[in-house]
Amino acid sequence: MDKTIVKMIEEYKRHINDRWEERMKRHASTHRVEDITTEHYIQINQVFLSLIYAHISEEYDESEDKVVQFAEQITKSGWDLSYITQGLQTFRRTLFDVLFENMSVNERAIEVYQQVDRWLDPLMNKLIDATAMNWEDTVSMQKVALKELTAPLIPVFQNISVMPLIGTIDTERAKLIMENLLHGVIKHRAQVVLIDITGVPVVDTMVAHHIIQAAEAVRLIGASCILVGIRPEIAQTIVNLGIDLKQFPTKSTLYSGIQTALKMTNRQIVELQKER
Repeated sequence: MDKTIVKMIEEYKRHINDRWEERMKRHASTHRVEDITTEHYIQINQVFLSLIYAHISEEYDESEDKVVQFAEQITKSGWDLSYITQGLQTFRRTLFDVLFENMSVNERAIEVYQQVDRWLDPLMNKLIDATAMNWEDTVSMQKVALKELTAPLIPVFQNISVMPLIGTIDTERAKLIMENLLHGVIKHRAQVVLIDITGVPVVDTMVAHHIIQAAEAVRLIGASCILVGIRPEIAQTIVNLGIDLKQFPTKSTLYSGIQTALKMTNRQIVELQKER
């Protein structure tokens, strides 16, 4: 940037900052920052301003890229991208206002606009790219964590595990269920797996097909499946659709399924006699 313009910005820097911070306070509610303290908001603004001024020189050293670090901080704080875009646009307008109010630069207005754009536009693009990348990474990690939680295989007794299913089962989730089921059977050395569909609202032909496939896959690696959580309405639907579930046992409750699983592994639940 032209040294004369840089000198003008440095001279009125305090005035530019004060006016920018005042304008940003008016938009704080749109950035999802209502839950943070005023001191923290001011601190983030100061870091943002330092980042902007650090890029005033074309010789900015990116060996320690503070742009990426700042974008990561904004993402982790749960702030909207509008904080960055509105912050830079507000800074641009504030800068022009202060310069044209206090200095005779009107005859160089076009040049000033062009140089400020060359200063701020690359920074905005880089911040947006870095923030978007951080959001994608966050969403990706959350998606993986959510998938792991949606179809867990839980060992309840030695060689007996339960997979509780909740919500709608589509093709993508059915694939995940199959993978978790097979890996879990090997990991926990399960001989019997109880697939609990109590939390599945609808069991149609497709859902039943996926369950049958999962049970068959488990059988092929040497374990057995028991389908539990068969509610009356689900039983009626299965009958009406003509779905054949004879390949593996079905039980209405998890408790009765566990009793069956224990018998299949040569064990049983025994009630202790009460002391007289």
